[in-house]
Amino acid sequence: MYQDLFNRFKDLNILIIGDVMIDAYLWGKVDRISPEAPVPIVSVNKKESRLGGAANVALNIKALAANPLICAIIGDDTEADEFLRLLNVENISSDGIVKVAKRKTTVKTRVIGNNQQILRVDAETDTEIGENETNLILHKFRLLLEQHSIDTIIFQDYDKGLITQHLIDEVTKTAKEKQIPIVVDPKKRHFLSYQYVDVFKPNLKELKEGLKIDFNPKDLLELRAAVLQLQDIIHAKNIVVTLSELGVYTFQNNEEHLTPAHIRNVADVSGAGDTVISVIATCIAAKTDIHTAAKLGNLAGGLVCEKVGVVPVDKALLLAEAEKI
Repeated sequence: MYQDLFNRFKDLNILIIGDVMIDAYLWGKVDRISPEAPVPIVSVNKKESRLGGAANVALNIKALAANPLICAIIGDDTEADEFLRLLNVENISSDGIVKVAKRKTTVKTRVIGNNQQILRVDAETDTEIGENETNLILHKFRLLLEQHSIDTIIFQDYDKGLITQHLIDEVTKTAKEKQIPIVVDPKKRHFLSYQYVDVFKPNLKELKEGLKIDFNPKDLLELRAAVLQLQDIIHAKNIVVTLSELGVYTFQNNEEHLTPAHIRNVADVSGAGDTVISVIATCIAAKTDIHTAAKLGNLAGGLVCEKVGVVPVDKALLLAEAEKI
């Protein structure tokens, strides 16, 4: 049933506009507590850097055999050089990347001891970029639209400062003119800033924070009321709410679907949201209905949770699991 859909992925160009970062890892063993403070000592035996944030979305899209393009900012520092090296290793274009002086490249360093995350250290700047930087990003965006036939645009927001109201408005206007679907993975700062997009995909926490409300997600009437409240404000064509162990909820034209989660041996939830949005956006680019897209995204998010660290989805494994259910 899904083979034809998965075959269509390979001809798609998907443009990601969002906050990129490096996911760095220190792997080691823990067998004693520090005499200096009640904390574990990790004896490091491996160091690793991976593409993270919106760049992890690009990795997931590449893993699905589609072609990712990224519009993003990085600093002008040694971490920026490492980020560009990682892009090059993965054969992902850096044409849409803008270096910003006096700004840190975001790095999230996870300390893993005995296969469990013990600590995360974030080095970042999260102030919004100024008008000049926004215009540089828009210039890159327009160039990429000229050079490639774009099938879907993803806004991948982590509240790290790339996405501004002006950027949202200009990209949305251009996308509408060119009839390119827009898929949004929002964060708190600009939660209600996206209007008339094709897919809006918050998780449960983001939905509650964005609307400044609380409700019981196990009660479908309360969940629907929250989504209707959101819909009245942003007028999205489709709303998809990821509910962790409760599954995924989709809302379109007053029709709702709740797809239950599959039982998993969860090792690490890091990066699962990136995988979900990647699969949904790629499915939308392949002109699939939102319920199928959300079901596959939900399945893919569960699969990557079985791995330690942020990893992209395995396309063959996803197809096999989808065919099974």
